[in-house]
Amino acid sequence: MKIKTHILTLLLVSTCVCFIHAQTLNFPTDTVISKNGQVTIKGQKIDYTVKTGMQPVWDESGEVIATLHYTYYQRKGINDLSKRPLMISFNGGPGSASAWMHIAYTGPKLLNVDDEGYPIQPYGMKDNPYSVLDVTDILYVNPVNTGYSRTIPVAGKEVKRDQFFGINADINYLSEWLNTFVNRNDRWLSPKYLIGESYGGTRVSGLAYALQEKQWMYLNGVILVSPADYNIFNSDPAIYTATNFPYYTATAWYHGLLPEPNQQMALQDILMIAEDFALQELMPALAKGSSLGQADREMIAQKMTQLTGISTENILQQNLNLTPSFFWKDLRRKKDGTTIGRLDSRYLGIDKVETGDAPDYNAELKHWLHAFTPAINYYMRNELGFQTDLKYNMFGDVHPWDRRNNQTREQLRKAMAANPYLNVLFQAGYYDGATTYFASKYTMWQIDPSGKMKDRFRFIGYESGHMMYLRKVDLEKANEDIREFIIDTNFENKPAKYK
Repeated sequence: MKIKTHILTLLLVSTCVCFIHAQTLNFPTDTVISKNGQVTIKGQKIDYTVKTGMQPVWDESGEVIATLHYTYYQRKGINDLSKRPLMISFNGGPGSASAWMHIAYTGPKLLNVDDEGYPIQPYGMKDNPYSVLDVTDILYVNPVNTGYSRTIPVAGKEVKRDQFFGINADINYLSEWLNTFVNRNDRWLSPKYLIGESYGGTRVSGLAYALQEKQWMYLNGVILVSPADYNIFNSDPAIYTATNFPYYTATAWYHGLLPEPNQQMALQDILMIAEDFALQELMPALAKGSSLGQADREMIAQKMTQLTGISTENILQQNLNLTPSFFWKDLRRKKDGTTIGRLDSRYLGIDKVETGDAPDYNAELKHWLHAFTPAINYYMRNELGFQTDLKYNMFGDVHPWDRRNNQTREQLRKAMAANPYLNVLFQAGYYDGATTYFASKYTMWQIDPSGKMKDRFRFIGYESGHMMYLRKVDLEKANEDIREFIIDTNFENKPAKYK
């Protein structure tokens, strides 16, 4: 009897183990959950509906090959959607979820951080009194492999990665996905805006053109938040180093490490000098390369020292090509040996050794992740009720990323030229060392070299980093700048034509 009981127990355990191993991680490909909310913005109570769900991506034969996770905020009490703007929000990476701007910038919920953007415990959320939900509905989109978005195997075979993971592939499938969303949510008549941060700036520049040319969907505005321009990143030092240079000045000024009397100047005043030097002296000097005479080389290096705090000797050893990674490592080396952050150079890091030419890690990103990750997971599951066993990917597997045939700068120009309604707002932080503020200015100048559309561009700088909105003062200011941009680009009853 004992032997039979033992055998039965083994069979039950074996069956349970097999059952556990046989289970797969399933998730819905087409679903939505709706909740109601309220937030007070500028003293006014705003009632809204928030929908979070999954919407499919189909291939040409109609097979579902991916599903994208999104969150959609819609203000209640709006009877005429033709007068209600829709802002579509993307973060960057590539491979980054939409959580950053969602819960720290434009949405009705705000990450729990201090007034300068540093994480504090307990982690969590609070209402965002500066959200732009009072003037626009907002859609936050997670591209494939970010957030809860995933590819879907077809007939047991994994989807080809080149359908999603590249500049042009990304733009192509997202434009199709947005067409479906606009159809499903009856937003064709609404004024539409795209906002993209970092690589999201590259994405929405191309999307503006793809939506217009392939989906026949015309926009009122594109908002580029700390945009990444790979035309600059892939250029020679004459352009890349020169456009980075004023950022060096801003950051050294912030840390109190500019030589006198430059350190005593107001930030905007010293930046004007740095910008002029970058364009008028540094860029030509770097362009000359080995043909630059020694006396001129030393003169340029000395001026760079006065505007960066980096020693003339170190600058000369780099042939005037002061790299961002060296700057992050070297600026505070003699002061206290700490490094500074890449995306926000107000943050400090500690390396194993003080020698070297690059920091061990990105100090600012490590700070941010341990505040954002618990907050977005809690918000999705506990407040919005989106229950899944999928991991929320703050950063997802999207590499290698195909950067070939990047025409997004020119695509944005084409979209603007063919659509007199389309305006562009640049927002950039002075202490951002990844996508520097002066590079944004340079990009803006290069989009429309003729100057015929220059009145449709705006540039606004902030005394913070890549995610300028983490600093409370800039959170309020940057949202107000978006609010004014949307109001100013409301062209109701005005014909879209050139005079």
